[in-house]
Amino acid sequence: MKYRPEIDGLRALAVIPVILFHAGFELFSGGFVGVDVFFVISGYLITSLLIEDIENKRFSILHFYERRARRILPALFFVMLVCIPFAWMWMLPNELKGFSQSLVAVSLFASNILFWRESGYFDAAAEEKPLLHTWSLAVEEQYYVLFPIFLILAWRFGKNRVFWMIVVMAAISLLLSEWGWRNNAKANFYLAPTRAWELFAGSIAAFIVQKQGVQKNNLLATCGLAAIIFSIFLYDETTPFPSVYALVPVLGVVLLVLYADKETLAAKLLSTKGFVGIGLISYSAYLWHQPLFAFARIRSLDEPSQLFIVTLCVSSFFLAYLSWRNVEEPFRAKEKLHRNKILVFSGTGLILFIVLGFTMPKVAEKHFNVQKFVEQNELSQLSNDYVWKRKNELRNVEFPNADTRKILVIGDSNSGDLINALGFLINEEKHSLSSLTINSGCGALYVEHDEYQQYIETSKILTCNNADNLLSQRSIGLLEAADVVIFASSWREWQTSFLAVSANRLEEDFGDKFWWFGNKHLTFPNERERYRLNGELSEFYPISPERRLINEDMQEILGDRFIDPYQFLCNDNQCRATTSQGTLLIYDGFHLSRQGARYLAERMRSSIPHVLDAWLTIE
Repeated sequence: MKYRPEIDGLRALAVIPVILFHAGFELFSGGFVGVDVFFVISGYLITSLLIEDIENKRFSILHFYERRARRILPALFFVMLVCIPFAWMWMLPNELKGFSQSLVAVSLFASNILFWRESGYFDAAAEEKPLLHTWSLAVEEQYYVLFPIFLILAWRFGKNRVFWMIVVMAAISLLLSEWGWRNNAKANFYLAPTRAWELFAGSIAAFIVQKQGVQKNNLLATCGLAAIIFSIFLYDETTPFPSVYALVPVLGVVLLVLYADKETLAAKLLSTKGFVGIGLISYSAYLWHQPLFAFARIRSLDEPSQLFIVTLCVSSFFLAYLSWRNVEEPFRAKEKLHRNKILVFSGTGLILFIVLGFTMPKVAEKHFNVQKFVEQNELSQLSNDYVWKRKNELRNVEFPNADTRKILVIGDSNSGDLINALGFLINEEKHSLSSLTINSGCGALYVEHDEYQQYIETSKILTCNNADNLLSQRSIGLLEAADVVIFASSWREWQTSFLAVSANRLEEDFGDKFWWFGNKHLTFPNERERYRLNGELSEFYPISPERRLINEDMQEILGDRFIDPYQFLCNDNQCRATTSQGTLLIYDGFHLSRQGARYLAERMRSSIPHVLDAWLTIE
């Protein structure tokens, strides 16, 4: 098969947009189509090689798999091996378990199936999966396993009939992808049956080129290049994929394969040293970029800066050059590494990663004393239980006894902490406690929809819809029946903009019964840091400066009707997170344990008896 430098240039055009898309650059919103470009290239090259071997009667399935092993496995194994210590150091137990599963899945050429079952490609959680990108390798590997077998078995019917069989299979796969994105988008994205037509498009191009050679047509070659570029910049995450939309980049590649003779402008551009150089290391660059981005996001408390992301993009190409020169190239040298050595290397590597995948989570559990960390996470499941007597979150509970003092607590998960604290203070014969949980991303929105929409951006309005409006019919009965209503949420700055309006509106409609309970967030180690500390927390942590300012703003707006939890949990700027004996009071920086709820209740009893008297006294 004659070498075509423009094909390597086309690989560069595929890998650069993929990397920049995963880096988060909005300009390359359709950069994910680079994977589809790779699929077509793979289909073309593999089919061209197979046709040559079959027609020259030198086809060997063992020889074919040897070549694929030399091409794919060494660099893949190297990147997987490098990922392991960073996963061990930085990942949480559940994340390490997921990573270990991906090691096994990659080794079994089935990572696309694993990631299909776990999460969507465009989900935020997917950004922290170091081996997510191997799903496309799995699709190709499944093609490599099955397509040669199909080709050698079908060849007896004649080359022309084999060609039309592939055309029919491609059409069926394309139709399946059209059905798939409408009915099961995740399976459609990840699984081979709906991706096969892209590889078959390359196979079809291989048959045509093998018959009539590469044609020179500047217009068609330029149109092919333009089609790929068009999809890179104009497609985005909302574009159904794969579907007929994928025909644009796929046919673009086919046009270049068929008509980009070396004399065409498109071929000359793609054959420049820069494009060819990047194309040669494109496989390694593809392998490196996702782990770099994923571990950077895992390690950072916040989204990495754009400058840091650019540095990672450059680093992926630097590492790609090193692994291409020192791993890929040596393993392709047949004179240095005999077939038997490659097969032993491949089999040993696959078994090693499967064994590591199964054993790593178990070894980690023994190596790290994670009991306290696990206990902290278990506490989070209890934060909304009323004095831990109920396992399910209270929602719209009616007051059981009309003769009692009826207290209604409204808010997100933070309201559960106040409910638990009040549980240690109330007399169940005299008080009736109920709760109303509002979407945690909204806090407590309690003005009419058309009134509060002027205060917040459209994206929040879509989430915080009428279902969360306290003046809706479902909530009015509770508000009217309650003697005291307390709002307790994870308050955000944007909510304070309409706090005065909503407070006045509530008092106009329901009377003087409303109170607000503020933020209690600390500057606290994140979940990964707590895991690496084996759950050993300090006795004190400082107040979150951002949340303290929000509490101060709320105090100014609401006056005596606002209760600041920092006055109970903190002295000056230091807040108690554990008792002197190490018992957890706050387990994640703002949610209370059972002991924390008791501690809050005791401090409230001694610090604001007049408020508790107003809340609990029966008139």
